[in-house]
Amino acid sequence: MSQPQISKDPLHGKTLETIVTQLVEHYGWKELGTIIRINCFNDNPSIQSSLKFLRKTPWARKKVETLFIDTFSP
Repeated sequence: MSQPQISKDPLHGKTLETIVTQLVEHYGWKELGTIIRINCFNDNPSIQSSLKFLRKTPWARKKVETLFIDTFSP
């Protein structure tokens, strides 16, 4: 029998909502908005508004994913 493949991708199985939620819990909105300067983190921030923006904006999503990897990967 073959062994199941184990993904080496640190984002494997993580939804964008999980990523944003964990970053907010770790940094808070204010610090997150300082690290990644996008309005959805600085101007009346919420998980839902951030998700809406990040799903439409690949460069911003990449910054969020990179911060998540840098923060939570061993």
